[in-house]
Amino acid sequence: MPRGDKSAYTEKQKRQAEHIEESERERGASEGTAERIAWATVNKQDGGGKRSGSARKATKKVARKTTAKKASASKATAKKVAKKTAAKKTPAKKTAAKKAVKKAPAKVPAKKAAAGKATQKSASRSTAAKKAAKTRAAKKAVRRTAAKKAARTRAGS
Repeated sequence: MPRGDKSAYTEKQKRQAEHIEESERERGASEGTAERIAWATVNKQDGGGKRSGSARKATKKVARKTTAKKASASKATAKKVAKKTAAKKTPAKKTAAKKAVKKAPAKVPAKKAAAGKATQKSASRSTAAKKAAKTRAAKKAVRRTAAKKAARTRAGS
């Protein structure tokens, strides 16, 4: 079948294309542009010509479903990998922060003193509040490392 052959389209699709083409011509489009828009619209609505039977339609649907399943599966695995790597990175940072608080000398700068008070308050917080605080701290650490990496990239360029 040569390119541009319309034999695979039903009579209804041909009528639709003709009607759309007339509308486009009334709006001021050239004949070629109007025809292109008309057939593109029919293809968009119906997914191309339907003359070849019901098997063709079923094949297209199955292909779309398998593609969608593959895409969702790859997204799910990407999310799992991201969670695992985040889980591996955050505990090390947290333990380092705890060690730093324990090793703090008697005279502590204002920022470290505030951090120490925050850890003391966490003992009286609910589990939900503790979890939220951990999440915020983890996100802050991720943002900080991303900022450092961006700064290194800018400096290297």
